[in-house]
Amino acid sequence: MKKIWYITLSISLVLLSFFYTDKTIEILRNNDPLMKKIKKTANTKEINAKNATVLDNTIKPGLNGSKINYEKSFQKMKKYGKYNADLMVFDEVEPAVSLGDTYNKFVVSGNEENNNIALIFRVERDDNVDKILEILEDHRTNATFFVDGLWLENNQEKVVEMSEVDMEIELLNYDSNYQKKYFESALHISETLTGKENKYCYAEYERKQVLNLCNRLNLHTVIPNIITTENPFKDIKEKLANGSMISMPLGSTVIHQLPTIIDYIKQRGYNLVTLDKLLSEENTVN
Repeated sequence: MKKIWYITLSISLVLLSFFYTDKTIEILRNNDPLMKKIKKTANTKEINAKNATVLDNTIKPGLNGSKINYEKSFQKMKKYGKYNADLMVFDEVEPAVSLGDTYNKFVVSGNEENNNIALIFRVERDDNVDKILEILEDHRTNATFFVDGLWLENNQEKVVEMSEVDMEIELLNYDSNYQKKYFESALHISETLTGKENKYCYAEYERKQVLNLCNRLNLHTVIPNIITTENPFKDIKEKLANGSMISMPLGSTVIHQLPTIIDYIKQRGYNLVTLDKLLSEENTVN
């Protein structure tokens, strides 16, 4: 019995010793002038997360915040030998209301905090796909293609080729329909061909059939805020803004105007990105 008591006491003393050692180290670290300076800069360096904007059946992405990781920042600067703001380490903080896990709302814009724009092309036939790709590659521009599932099945080599030049491939529908079994089958083929997870569905108005299907499949349903008509350049010029999603068909007018459209958007100071990057809530400030 005494032996058990001595063992228990010894273990308790060891644990107590570790606890007080850790507390002592923590106190010393917190009183270190370098740590004090890191903590003093927190108010000027940290950024609060911004919630996604929800209005009725629609949502716009929010923005992750950033919080200083004191321990990692301290360790990096300690090795450097002095305070250096460039060595600050940040952890991202997700907003309380996020686009990330909200699938039952229509996404109607990208993040309006930055100047990113996404070009979206709808592919239902072979017409002009190669020409559009040629123009995009000549202008070093990425875009998102929503492709019909039947077209995807019949053009698998083309889908792989598009993915390999960093075009984003998403599913538009299946032979103009939204039957779950065919849609899921096409999703599987798409993900197998591209090696990437599909994330988005496409609608041009608040179409419940599309939203309900895509919600069940954990896909976000986007409604582009610029859907071009007979004169794409005019439509874009009138409505272009931060976070715009620009939807265009593959017609001859778009092919004729696309080089001018791309140049105009870039001259206005916007970045042309894929839909996935446009809708990201990642914080890239720090």
